[in-house]
Amino acid sequence: MAFRVGGAGGGNASSGMGVAEHSVSTFLELQRKKVHRYVIFKIDEKKKEVVVEKTGGPAESYDDFTASLPENDCRYAIFDFDFVTSENCQKSKIFFIAWLVT
Repeated sequence: MAFRVGGAGGGNASSGMGVAEHSVSTFLELQRKKVHRYVIFKIDEKKKEVVVEKTGGPAESYDDFTASLPENDCRYAIFDFDFVTSENCQKSKIFFIAWLVT
């Protein structure tokens, strides 16, 4: 997963929506340093950019993550899932989640 931040406010030419610099650095902390188990992002309508709403510590679970999602609003999130393969090898995968409330 990659974020592109460019131009004034990091706006995307096709959507006009930018990504806050803190959102990028928080994602990289999860990806490279394993500082967070998950990151929940929301759209700041005033600034027209994606910002960090909440982070979960490395010891938090998937249940903690799902409990942090709002019942009546949409969010974007990333979750770092740890698992053990059938060969008994510890692995980790990062999932991008679009939380849509209908």
